[in-house]
Formats: sequence, structure tokens, C-alpha cells
Amino acid sequence: MQPFEFHARTRVVFGSGEVARVGALTAEFGRRALVVADPGIVAAGYALQVSALLESAGIDVVTFHDFGENPDSAMIARGRDLAAPHGTDVIVALGGGSSLDCAKGINFVLTNGGTVTDYKGYGKATRPMLPMLAVPTTAGTGSEAQSYAVLSDAETHAKMACGAPGAAFRVAVLDPELTVTAPADVTAAAGIDAVSHAVETWVTMRRSPLSDMFAREAWRLLSGGFVRVITTPDDVEARGAMQLGAFYAGLAIEQSMLGATHACANPLTRRYGTVHGVAISLLLPHVMRWNSRVAADRYAELAGVRGETRRPELLVSRVEDLIAAGGFPGRLSAAGVPEGDLPALASEAADQWTGTFNPRKFDVAGALEIYAAAY
Repeated sequence: MQPFEFHARTRVVFGSGEVARVGALTAEFGRRALVVADPGIVAAGYALQVSALLESAGIDVVTFHDFGENPDSAMIARGRDLAAPHGTDVIVALGGGSSLDCAKGINFVLTNGGTVTDYKGYGKATRPMLPMLAVPTTAGTGSEAQSYAVLSDAETHAKMACGAPGAAFRVAVLDPELTVTAPADVTAAAGIDAVSHAVETWVTMRRSPLSDMFAREAWRLLSGGFVRVITTPDDVEARGAMQLGAFYAGLAIEQSMLGATHACANPLTRRYGTVHGVAISLLLPHVMRWNSRVAADRYAELAGVRGETRRPELLVSRVEDLIAAGGFPGRLSAAGVPEGDLPALASEAADQWTGTFNPRKFDVAGALEIYAAAY
């Protein structure tokens, strides 16, 4: 049995309307808050709503929104430059995974100096980091449950995982009502990312009894809620299932890491700007079939979680049904990826850290097989 260690660093506050408590929750940690919210969240009025809640609790607020979907070292430096003169002593991350990861990146450089590239890997922050609260408005990355941030180098656009115990959120406020107004394409891309987390953590080389528990429940919730949030966007029960599922999948990642799907997806984002969830949708079923040589029994077991026949291909088919419901391109060719780029993509994918945890040995040849199948 795989040994593991678990420390629950994040307090979870879940339920409709629970965002109303964010002021009181933040006041437990500080009085000068940096709110990190992407431009879409600012435009939707959520940043103003949360700022008002913080100010009503006696907290001085400054908001940072000068960053994009894939936060990079330059964006994070701008956030630090805003936070430092404010005397920030607590950070509130509001939005999707980009907001949450950007907040973590700002925390690294604000408290420990340098640039985020200095924190690639785990445990390189030697000084205490500021307390942070997460208020996710999408159900996808699970960053609110993890001590890692996925960030980019502004010069090379290469993605990197930066982790530390202090990068875990002290509190995650999961209010499904905040996700109802997310655009359909955002809901779908975030949701399929969460689905991939449940499926990949279930089979990695680092999986443990604890990650299995989280991944199993994540799959049950996500596979049951995904189509409902696409077809009935105001279904708050389904929104809640997706939020909890994404959170549980994030906890599973913290224990077991990811695999070849993410290793193959990252180069698509770096080279073509492909939205991460879209890249995941193009690859996940093909990675599952490729992995079935060594993980068929595991996939079959996960297929049975919802009372379905325990067959690995049934799980793949179920994932393909979700992808179809999300309206994704379906093939790399349809997404505008040139066929001649596949060898270079495979070489880059083979160097991705997540590939080292894949259940089947993952290398350039394997990545090329996956890309070719997805083309």
C-alpha cells in the first residue's frame, strides 16, 4: 500500500450565499487586503461585491486585475508592486484558477522576493507567506485545495508548478451561486479540467488510499453534474456538485499529482494559446485508451462508481459524452494544430513534470502516439 501524509491546511466553507461571510473570515487574518480578481470578474461586479463585504468588516482593500488567463512572471511582479506599498497582510483570490494561481504567485514574490521562476518545484519559499482566502467562481482547477500554483515564465511561456505549504489557502469559500453567471464556454472548459483531475489522479503512480477516496467522490459528483450545468446553467444543486467535485479533485492532486493528459495539454497552451480546458478535452480520451494497457482495471473500477458496468471502455465513452456535451472541437486538427508540429509537441510534452507520474511510462514516442490518435 502506498504510504502518504495528509495535512488539511484549508478550512472549507460551502453553501449558497456563503460569500456573505468573506469579510468576517478575512478579518481573522488581517486588515489590509489585496483582492486578486481577473478582469472578467471585475466586469461582472463580483470584485466590487467582495470588496464591499471586506470593507464592511473594517478591512482596507486594494484590487489587482492586471493579469490574463495564464498568469506569468511579469503579471505577478505587477501584482507585487501594487501590494507592497499597500502594506498587504492578507490576500483574497476571487475568480477562476487564474485568479487563485496569480494570488499564490504574488504571495511568493511579495514575501520571499525574486521572481516566480525562483519557486519552481516545492518548498523553495523560506520565509513565512501571507494568509490567503480563495473564493472560486468556477468549478475547475481545484487550486483552492492545493499548495501549488501553475504559473508561466513571461519570456519562454513555459508553465511551471510552484509549491509550498504557505501557498495553501487558509480558507476556501465555495458558494455555488457565484458560478451561475459564468459563460457557457468557461463552465465547460473548467468542468472538463476538473473531470480530468478526477480521472488522472485515480491512476497515477503516486495514488494513495486517500487520493482514491477524493478522486472517486470527485468523479461521482462531476460526471453527474457536468451536463446539467451546461444544459441548465441556473441549476444551483448541479453547480454545487461541480464545485465540491472540483475541490475534491484538487485534494486528490495534492496527494497523487497528474499524468500524461496534462503533460500533453501544456504545450498546446504554450504554443497556440489553447485554453487549458479545451486542450484537456482534445487529449483525455486518447490518453485513457493509451494508458489502458496498464490501467484498464483501474478505469473499470471508476466506471462502476455510478453503478455502471465495470469496463474501461465504458469510462472512456462516458468521458467522450461529457466532452461532446461541452461543445469542444473534438480533434487537434479542428483546433488548428498543424500536423507537422506533432513531433515538436511530443518532445516538449515528454519533458513535462506531470508525465513522470503517469501509470504507463511516458516518453516522446508515447506522446507522439497520443497526439497522432487525437489528430
